[in-house]
Amino acid sequence: MRATRRDVSQAIATAALSPMLMGFGAVHVDAPVVRTTHGGVRGQTDRGIQVFRGVRFGADTRTRRFRRPQPPEPWSEVRDAFAFGHPAPQSGGADGGDEDCLFLNVWTPGCDDVGRPVMVYIHGGGYATGSGGDPQTDGARLAHVGDVVVVSLNHRLNAFGYLSLAHLFPDQAPDSGNAGQWDLVLALEWVRDNVRSFGGDPARVMLFGQSGGGAKIATLMATPAARGLFHAVATMSGQQVTASGPLNAARRARAFVRALGIDLDGQDAFRTLSTLPTHTLVEALTTPDAVDPTRGSTYFGPVLDGAMLTRHPFWPEAPQQSAAIPMILGNTRDETRTLIGRAEPQSFETTWAELPERLARHMRCDIDPRAVIAAYRAAYPALSPPEVFFAATTAARSWRGQVEEADARARQGAPTWVYRYDLPLPRDDGQWGAPHTIDIAAAFGTLEVPGIYAGRDESAHLVSDALMRAFIALAHTGDPNHSGMPHWPCYTLVSRETMIFDDPLRVVQDPRGMERALFATVPFTQWGT
Repeated sequence: MRATRRDVSQAIATAALSPMLMGFGAVHVDAPVVRTTHGGVRGQTDRGIQVFRGVRFGADTRTRRFRRPQPPEPWSEVRDAFAFGHPAPQSGGADGGDEDCLFLNVWTPGCDDVGRPVMVYIHGGGYATGSGGDPQTDGARLAHVGDVVVVSLNHRLNAFGYLSLAHLFPDQAPDSGNAGQWDLVLALEWVRDNVRSFGGDPARVMLFGQSGGGAKIATLMATPAARGLFHAVATMSGQQVTASGPLNAARRARAFVRALGIDLDGQDAFRTLSTLPTHTLVEALTTPDAVDPTRGSTYFGPVLDGAMLTRHPFWPEAPQQSAAIPMILGNTRDETRTLIGRAEPQSFETTWAELPERLARHMRCDIDPRAVIAAYRAAYPALSPPEVFFAATTAARSWRGQVEEADARARQGAPTWVYRYDLPLPRDDGQWGAPHTIDIAAAFGTLEVPGIYAGRDESAHLVSDALMRAFIALAHTGDPNHSGMPHWPCYTLVSRETMIFDDPLRVVQDPRGMERALFATVPFTQWGT
């Protein structure tokens, strides 16, 4: 049964009566204090939600660069948790990046013994950039609407989190290729041990993340050390089918270390690498990739190291350890309109003559671009060359991993729901469509944050409310269905049921079926791995 615009609009209007939902209301002076396993923290009460920013969950990684993280030393005084902690060091990224970055943030309706579901957000930015303090991922509205505890976090990125030195320095840095993933495990252990004091239920922890955040979650689903630390997941435009092989990871590490001017045969090579100034490593992140020169800068991501990762995340099949975990898999209709279009605006003016070469550079799979163009022109004769370009690159590089994971879960019989976010961004004459990142603010209900890729009209609020409540429902019950949208069936190989988040909301069977079948004719290996 389809939910009508009137039904959902009335629900939104009722919710909007709360100052919380409109972003109004004074900041109260209430300062709740919670005792964690490491020490006391003092938060703030903001519009009825208790907020703890910058809570330390791990020790300073400067003294353990490239190594597995450690819990922090206990503290005796109550520490103020009023400001976000440092993000990880990164190129052109968040201000204040620092290797002392293992901090998380908590939004809760109350530090009581209610036992609310917990929603842990892992930020995007590939494995290279990002922060848990992004304004559009503020958890206040989500906590209020869903009666849930929301957690976001920072962890090591790029070379600090994923430079695989195990082959170069096996005794000193055996865990270096997945240090950032070990940070996530430590944060989830903190949630398990402490979230009850913030009103949460450690037996109902849902992970959700966009782009690189979703990929990190997919990796955790195949990580033995993460078993039992979460109970539901939602990935948004982020999949990790394969990890980097150890030999390619070692090739990249050698090139990166040599770019720093370090003699790998030198007696003190690891010590030198471990004590270089942070900014020196950040400057070297532009080192050309030693495995795939078409990438430009070096790829950093999880590594099949035989310790944290003993198998690829979703190859050759879905991980058995996560078969019982309910999962939402989502993508946007026009992922590459921002992923490529912002860096190469000339893509919006490409011609039929230019299209084959441009597709060959951007599809990230070995398929004849002329055959791709012919298939799209036959199926969608009204599309222009730029429209074919963005549709084909979205299907080939951004959507393909989702198909691989969803199909693997369906073969496993695991509870899985798939969505596509179609509601276009109503600006710049619609040239962006429904691009990469547009569903972040929708899921958090933060449509009013300046500069985000999301609309603010009635349709945008309708779709945001439906998506946000689907995530909330998954956290509460393990099923995303709720009264504000049509019934969302589990994904099957027979019908490939997909919820379309648009106005109107609707379920479609095997959307883009031609494109799925076209790119299924070539093997899939995740770019960079």
